[in-house]
Amino acid sequence: MEKKFLSTLSKLVGGGHSASGQARPATITADTAAPGQTGPTSKIAYLTAMRIFRDLPPEEMKRIEAATVMTTALKGKTIYSPGKTGEVLFLLKKGTVHLYRLSSEGRKFIVQTVAPMTFFGQMTSVGQNMQDLFAEAAEECLVCVLGKADVERLILSKPQVALRMMEEIGQRMQHLQERLGDSAFKGIPARAASLLLKLSNDGEQLIKGLTHQDLADMLGIYRETVTNALDDLRDDGLIEIGRKEISILDREKLREVAEEELLRRR
Repeated sequence: MEKKFLSTLSKLVGGGHSASGQARPATITADTAAPGQTGPTSKIAYLTAMRIFRDLPPEEMKRIEAATVMTTALKGKTIYSPGKTGEVLFLLKKGTVHLYRLSSEGRKFIVQTVAPMTFFGQMTSVGQNMQDLFAEAAEECLVCVLGKADVERLILSKPQVALRMMEEIGQRMQHLQERLGDSAFKGIPARAASLLLKLSNDGEQLIKGLTHQDLADMLGIYRETVTNALDDLRDDGLIEIGRKEISILDREKLREVAEEELLRRR
């Protein structure tokens, strides 16, 4: 029964159209490969590479492989909707996923961006609670879907999996608390600078593929406000702005801006 539900869910997640308007195939099972991969082992190889399944014996990985359904989700596709999707765990192979809330006015606030080779979803047994969060593919994603019964069986038989999942959830909570602190104690320039440093790995890499609206959604403010803050940072020679690309020019001064409001209140 649950396997049928997961298969139906994967079709809903993967449904969509390409730029040409033609429907794309959505479901990838253990017998088919993802783009660029061949053979029936592609799914189990991906699952084995995930940190939460590290060191599990081959027979356990085969059970997990048999219990999961792999599917693609096109950019902009809603993967999870509160109260509709059910209690499932999504294992993200590639792509990124935005977890966001909607205000009463319909404004989007991105609470977190989930990176590849991690997980998200509604799974109360390990403290993974989506509550009123939506999940949306920030780019084309490849995900595995694991049902509640299989997750609970796994964490009861392999407690190290639950421990690793809880460690990941704890880190996410810490990042969320830091963002809440920024919202409470920092002004817009400092919050924008903090976000840019985080997205660029402390200035080590370009920030690609994000629009001003994406950044506004991450900060929970209006796009025009973000644009003004970025323009000020650019005019001060701290960043360079291209088409969906931002580079950090002066990391040290950008850090000073990021900490300015906190220091002022000490």
